[in-house]
Amino acid sequence: MSLAAYCVFCCRRIGTSSPITKSDLPWKDIRKISKLTGSLILGGFVFITYEVLALKKLLTLDTHVVQQEKLKSYIYVHTVSLDPSECQGILYKARKELHKVVRKILETEAKILRRPFDEHFSTFTEDHERALWVLLKRSQSEDRTIRLQAVQQLAENGHWHDYQYRMVAQACDQKTLIGLARSKDIDLRFFLPPPHLPKVKDDYAIEDELRLLLVSLPQTDLEQCVQYFTSLALRESSQTLAAKRGGLWCFGGNGLPYCETLSKVPSETVELFCLQALVQHSKVSTHCDKIEANGGLQLLQRIYRLRNDSAKIQRNIIRIIGNMALDERLHSSIVHAGWVSILAEAMKSPHVIQSSHASRALANLDRETVQEKYPDGVYVLHPQYRSRKSIAYRSNELLNKLRAAGVGDRPLVWVSHSMGGLLVKKMLVDASKNPEMDKIVNNTRGIVFYSVPHHGSQLAEYSMNAKYLLFPSVEVKELSTDSPALKELNDDFLSFAKDKKFPVLSFAETLPTHIGSMVKLHVVPVDSANLGIGDLIPVEVNHLNICKPKKKDTFLYQCTVKFIQDALARELGS
Repeated sequence: MSLAAYCVFCCRRIGTSSPITKSDLPWKDIRKISKLTGSLILGGFVFITYEVLALKKLLTLDTHVVQQEKLKSYIYVHTVSLDPSECQGILYKARKELHKVVRKILETEAKILRRPFDEHFSTFTEDHERALWVLLKRSQSEDRTIRLQAVQQLAENGHWHDYQYRMVAQACDQKTLIGLARSKDIDLRFFLPPPHLPKVKDDYAIEDELRLLLVSLPQTDLEQCVQYFTSLALRESSQTLAAKRGGLWCFGGNGLPYCETLSKVPSETVELFCLQALVQHSKVSTHCDKIEANGGLQLLQRIYRLRNDSAKIQRNIIRIIGNMALDERLHSSIVHAGWVSILAEAMKSPHVIQSSHASRALANLDRETVQEKYPDGVYVLHPQYRSRKSIAYRSNELLNKLRAAGVGDRPLVWVSHSMGGLLVKKMLVDASKNPEMDKIVNNTRGIVFYSVPHHGSQLAEYSMNAKYLLFPSVEVKELSTDSPALKELNDDFLSFAKDKKFPVLSFAETLPTHIGSMVKLHVVPVDSANLGIGDLIPVEVNHLNICKPKKKDTFLYQCTVKFIQDALARELGS
């Protein structure tokens, strides 16, 4: 039966089937059906008409939308590909639109006639396309953990079609865009190309614009360094222009030889003087506001593209963007100006200095996973990408992996060291809230903690190098002694453990750990290793060796084995 015939059949059935009283018939739904089926009752001709209208809709764009977007952002309309491996052709999209209409009709008809809806029609969309929209929606969730996980999954999946990458580029929000840019080996098709900028006639026009931008910035109460670079840039630019015009008026008739020499200075050198001045200005927050307000983001982008053969010029421009990114108020302007795609591409540069500058700028833009801010002069070498996963993220990730491996089907004793103990606590608290993880909770028979910083670690207040030496894979801020998240986790776990009456055994280090040749400290003091329930045993070892007994007859090993045996014996006794 054709589509049009089926729609006519549906309408006839409604009109001629067994009597339906007015009170039983939802007239709003009837009106919906009439709106949807009105153009379909005409017969087979309607299908062709719909195809044409659908194609027309695909190939046209409301100019009013474009005018609105010009005021806040930018959009791109790409030509539709007929390659089946990409967008499956125009007819494919038209058929999908038609399918949506048919599905709506059938759903409403099933509701009116009070019969089950055939879910066969819900399988039309490809699985990975449905997954794409799910991930996009999750990337905008209010739950930070869900957002981060969705962005990671978007970045890691490499099977998207070309049109789907462009779809994400148009639909994702600012946080998702920055998160994708900071993902390792990211596909650059996730990013819209920068907006088109008007062309300039010659290099002197760029010099003029740079000089005007510098003049628009505050010239008083400047640091000596800023004053020097600003005056140098303005002086050299003025002399270059004077030389170009004949230049005697500028030097009282005595500067001709100098002007002729300067006229041979490449415009690239003059631009570099200006950019060095702008680097200094961009270190001042109020000056960054002026740079943005006077079109500096667009001007810098034009120069960046024009001087793609000058790593030095491009590097200075990215330095300026990185400095401006220190101010969160400017993040939206930086993103809308198209800088994220440029920075994502620069991150892939084989030159370490170039990629580190881009990494710093993106890290300053990424307030989702980076608490620190990196001022000018700081080179981000590692980690350049998002890699420090939070305790909450790792908990969800590991719980799913453990359950898939059958963990929880038999009696379970957790043995954890340092940060791993916090992770075990978080997993058990999370599992207690998830019915699918009941087996993991109910079959837990005991927990062993080796130097776990239940109340934080002094190491979190040390230098960045010291932090990442022992805690390389977490957000170190979560381990600081005044961390609200750490206190909340400990309170939740204590309440949960006391309710379940878990046996707990904790070991605490008493010897300092050497970090380099200069620093030695107790990474987890005895007070922090004290959970507040169960037995606490101090041991004369450092943080690294407390979980590494040298022999089977050592106290650490024997004590741990006895704890596990007792836990299993209680299981057998019960």
